[in-house]
Amino acid sequence: MSDTKPASRIQVIDRAAQILDAISRYSQPVTLKVLSAETGLHPSTAHRILHSLIDNRFVDRNSNGEYWLGNRLLQLTNKRHTDVDLRAVALPYMEQLRDKLGESINLTIREGDVVIYFERAIPNRMMHVHQLVGSRAPLHVTGVGKLMLGISGEHEIIRYAERTNLPSYTQNTFSSLPTLTEECLQSASRGYALDNEEAEIGVGCIGVLIYDQTQLPVAGLSISAPIERRNLEWVNELIEAALSISTQLGFKKAGL
Repeated sequence: MSDTKPASRIQVIDRAAQILDAISRYSQPVTLKVLSAETGLHPSTAHRILHSLIDNRFVDRNSNGEYWLGNRLLQLTNKRHTDVDLRAVALPYMEQLRDKLGESINLTIREGDVVIYFERAIPNRMMHVHQLVGSRAPLHVTGVGKLMLGISGEHEIIRYAERTNLPSYTQNTFSSLPTLTEECLQSASRGYALDNEEAEIGVGCIGVLIYDQTQLPVAGLSISAPIERRNLEWVNELIEAALSISTQLGFKKAGL
């Protein structure tokens, strides 16, 4: 008789994997009723696990209560298929923008409910905005963060507000759900977002998104400057730089 014991398993992870497998079998968003039947899980159990998967952006849910695989899961899956270094690709474009515009350029990535400053290019001038690599900021007080919320849709903005309670950092912070929702959706529609002294008095930013071959956003590119120097004429150059970075990451713009 063998003394070998079966490997220990973590039930909730096994169940989450069952749910993800079930969702992946459908080409269209799927209901809780179907997922419960597919996995054999009680609807309340499946709903509880789905709620956690949504919070971690592994699953998305629409207003009809249907579920599909989330952007974060697709991005993580894609990482094994590419050896492109985001920082190495982005930095030359960041340095070009810095030299041309004379302001700080930031590369950020999303982690949960915050953006992390992943790389920077700072100008050689006395007065400039200084963001530390590795520092974090809530999504709702940054241009890039508001874009990431906006493209996720109104439901995700509501869930973000519920999780964070939208703390204020200045008198300009969008700390109410209706105004934040309007700002995020408008920003996503026009393709860039502004930070008007929402995180720090005296600092203004312009943010855009960077995409990869999944056609999903993987990072953000932003210009930070003293508010009196920030110039909306920089928007096109920022968008052009982000598109060049995205193209090197495998992104294909519609119509090209």
